[in-house]
Amino acid sequence: MLTIDVAIVGGGPAGLAAGIAASKAGAKVLLISEDTKPGGQLIKQTHKFFGSSEYYAGIRGYEIAKKLSHEAEKAGVKIWINSVVYGIFNDKTLGVMKNDKLQLLKAKKIIFACGALEKVINFPGWTLPGVMLAGAAQTMVNVHRVLPGKRCLMIGSGNVGLVISYQLLQAGIDVVAVVEKLPRIGGYGVHASKIRRLGVPILTSHTIKRAHGKREVEAATVVALDERGQPIPGSEKRFKVDMICLAVGLRPNIELPLMAGCKTMYLPALGGFVPIHDENMETTKDDIYVAGDTSGVEEASTAIITGRLAGISVSEKLGYLSRDEANELKMKLRKHLDELRSGPFGMKRKIAKQKLIQAAASLKKGR
Repeated sequence: MLTIDVAIVGGGPAGLAAGIAASKAGAKVLLISEDTKPGGQLIKQTHKFFGSSEYYAGIRGYEIAKKLSHEAEKAGVKIWINSVVYGIFNDKTLGVMKNDKLQLLKAKKIIFACGALEKVINFPGWTLPGVMLAGAAQTMVNVHRVLPGKRCLMIGSGNVGLVISYQLLQAGIDVVAVVEKLPRIGGYGVHASKIRRLGVPILTSHTIKRAHGKREVEAATVVALDERGQPIPGSEKRFKVDMICLAVGLRPNIELPLMAGCKTMYLPALGGFVPIHDENMETTKDDIYVAGDTSGVEEASTAIITGRLAGISVSEKLGYLSRDEANELKMKLRKHLDELRSGPFGMKRKIAKQKLIQAAASLKKGR
């Protein structure tokens, strides 16, 4: 059985950032990713990031993935790709499927940075070929260079729906409309403006009624909603499409934290059920930490910061950083988190995070 200081599950921005921070402090780190290369969702993001230069503003997502991967390797992080963690056992032992072989790995500290899962909605015809999650369409276009269709209806106007609509347009796919059930656009105005300038209508207070087709998607009908969110008879619009993308939200991937016995809290602002964790990213189970979207769905910059926080926290617990050294680093990162969560989109998440921290403190006090 392999023994390691820190095991990180997930090779996205949070996992890589955690590995870099812990390895630079002196810890022996193993990062486990089920993908063919590290980077997580970054590898299929062709748009440039916002924010500060410290968090890769002005750089495209796939280039950030390369930078983080190179920095992790340079720092000494050992990376297993094409490897799946299938379970965690009581003594902080991970079961890993690597190269079609089962292996057991025992870690002093574990960081779950497993990312998020896309949500779905059901409607008549939703099982037809051509109905897909927006992330799947993005992977096909940006990673595999395959066009999943010619005419697309996008469901959801959050940043995922808006950004992927633009990327589908860049690939030559006609996005006939973006449909949003709320009376307002869910994502940033800058993303909405980009697709509107290209002639894509955004239909707020609308939802999909059904997909049409015998063997595959041939058309879709959308319907307007009243103030109570109920369909308005006679308001139906039919679009000729061969693909329907669902961008209706993300939820934290928490299966492994649940298996480990971590307590959770339901917080819609963070995507749903979230592992309760303190300001150091430690869960209700000693020596088990979360980072990135597993700790609550936010932005990639936030994932990097929470990953660094987790990496510094485990390094301090292991004795590789003094309390003063760790506190200085953590205070800077927490300040950056506050800045990211200060806007209109981030305030609800900031409040939700405070609830998690308070819950963690209360549970630890009651032990």
